[in-house]
Amino acid sequence: MSDKRRVVVTGLGALTPVGNGADGFWEGLRSGKSGASTITHFDTERHATKFAAMVDDFNVADYINPKEARRMDRFTQFAVAATDDALKDSALNLDEIDKTRVAVLIGTGIGGMETFYKQSVSYFESGPKGISPFFIPMLIPDIAGGHVSIRHGFQGPNFCAVSACATGSHNIGLAYDMIQLGHADYAICGGAEAPIIEMGVAGFNSLKAMSTRNDSPETASRPFDADRDGFVLGEGAGIMVLEGYESAVKRGAKIYAELTGYGFSADAYHITAPDPNGSGVILAMKSALKAAGIKAQQIDHINMHGTSTPLGDVAETNSIKKVFGDHAYKINLNSTKSMTGHMLGAAGAAESIAVVLSLYNGLVPPTINFSTPDPQCDLNYTTNEAVERDIRYAMNNAFGFGGHNTVLIFKKFEE
Repeated sequence: MSDKRRVVVTGLGALTPVGNGADGFWEGLRSGKSGASTITHFDTERHATKFAAMVDDFNVADYINPKEARRMDRFTQFAVAATDDALKDSALNLDEIDKTRVAVLIGTGIGGMETFYKQSVSYFESGPKGISPFFIPMLIPDIAGGHVSIRHGFQGPNFCAVSACATGSHNIGLAYDMIQLGHADYAICGGAEAPIIEMGVAGFNSLKAMSTRNDSPETASRPFDADRDGFVLGEGAGIMVLEGYESAVKRGAKIYAELTGYGFSADAYHITAPDPNGSGVILAMKSALKAAGIKAQQIDHINMHGTSTPLGDVAETNSIKKVFGDHAYKINLNSTKSMTGHMLGAAGAAESIAVVLSLYNGLVPPTINFSTPDPQCDLNYTTNEAVERDIRYAMNNAFGFGGHNTVLIFKKFEE
């Protein structure tokens, strides 16, 4: 593996239901904060689920002027703001770097759902004349990366993968490729999502996928617990700055961790249900280990997909057992979705940031709300309290509707 160009993480930006910025996000995770609460975005009287994990302390005017902001869907606003934070955190001098060598890969699982909903209402009320000329540009999933490139003058590869809840991780893996293959020296990558609207909540309720624990929203996301009844919808963004090792060392950058490989696969099984045999997930984990050039026994920590669904948590647990054998019981696993809810297309990116910060700080955040053990989920999920651990290699799992599987492996930075 010595001939590979090393890729490191030098900037982090996060807008999440438990805290914003790398520091705010980490403090929320470390302390076991729940980001779920009663929905304030709209009237939930007719909805089976009346709560979600929202980014409530986001003031778009702190990042974007009002005229520009009105021409962006909320998911794009999140992406632009989180990118600003990530770039600031990276301490990159944008006046000195070659902007033709900066790639931007920022995806979204659903895209401009709020824009589509509001414009549909406008169409039915006023017909074609009621449609905004910004309708399509606000809606399309690649537009977040477009805005970021325009805002900062980045002219390198600019596109995005869209793979439902695997989106954020797919874009980080592809950004890694851009640097590995010599197409870019820096990459801005991750995901953003803003699905907490009437249609979003109703759609996931129709799938019977979301928790309806309306009497206790803060405890509703409870991965691996026997009483779990579905996921909690979340929103936000996670953005990373990746760059080549040589560049980062030369400019004296703070290096959070090294990205050493990924595995992508498909279940080829069902549009929403996980494959009970886990063949696709197993393939992705094994592919990631091979790409990173390590053995399964070298993994110390896994941030699991862990959505708090009855079938998904068991399927992922069984897949980990098949890949890691007895070592599975020695790994500190967790699901940060117990705190952030499921941020869909931003989930894999936000959880990758959580993994990077775990490596950097030597601490695994907890899986909160665990009270009743499930005999089918018997691994060490780091329940209810954070655990200090010196982590050398960590894995992040993210899976999406359609059977899309992504696994990223990060390494504690070493010279």
